[in-house]
Amino acid sequence: MRNVELFGAVGHKFILLNESEPGEEDGVRSNQYLIVRDGSGVLLDPGGFGVMPRVLAEMLRYAKPEQIRAILLSHQDPDIVGGLSTWLELTPAEVFVSSIWMRFLPHYGLRDMSRFRGVPDEGMECEVAPGFHLRIVPAHFLHSEGQINVYDPVSRILFTGDIGAAMLPNDRDDAFVDDFATHLPFIEGFHRRYMGSNHAIRCWLDTIADLDIDMLAPQHGPIYRGRAVQDFLAWLSDLKCGIDLLEAGGRFRKA
Repeated sequence: MRNVELFGAVGHKFILLNESEPGEEDGVRSNQYLIVRDGSGVLLDPGGFGVMPRVLAEMLRYAKPEQIRAILLSHQDPDIVGGLSTWLELTPAEVFVSSIWMRFLPHYGLRDMSRFRGVPDEGMECEVAPGFHLRIVPAHFLHSEGQINVYDPVSRILFTGDIGAAMLPNDRDDAFVDDFATHLPFIEGFHRRYMGSNHAIRCWLDTIADLDIDMLAPQHGPIYRGRAVQDFLAWLSDLKCGIDLLEAGGRFRKA
């Protein structure tokens, strides 16, 4: 467990709250993030039920539950949504998720959908509070059909969900990626199988081309910074993945 302040300025912080430990979510370690500006907070992918107490404990160092104005979900998987019912009890937050997943979320036991906001396919601007704006960026089929990213223009951090995710061994706990070449073995297999196609990747790269990005913050594994940001994006642009590699009989060919 740890928290890492990725960006800190007067009145504005972007924090990695907690990286769940192996075993908490069936061995899949996940990141949860908090953005706080002038007393208003946003949670990004708050995590499954098992990590919720740890995330709450870390969050309380920076914000009270009643200050959380929005929760943004990159997609519909249980390691993102599993603890959401408790967060809705503790906070007054509105929840933003792709509109295509709105009708599926009640299956997590979420009966009152009045605080949910469906994000359109093209993304949207999110005004959390006066003077606190985030950009919700579409990232369809990377890996979810309704995947969304979140860009914070103050910190210049792009939260990427599963894009850039790493499957690190249990004895590795790196906070940042500085040398992309040494990090590649931990992301290559995941991206070839879980990302939808190179066409989807190129659409996403075109979408984010106008963003000034200092860091990429994925839902799993360390944060990309410095030269590693552009090295990762360059590698991704040529990646054959998902349906690019699919063959009859359910087989996937090697790239």
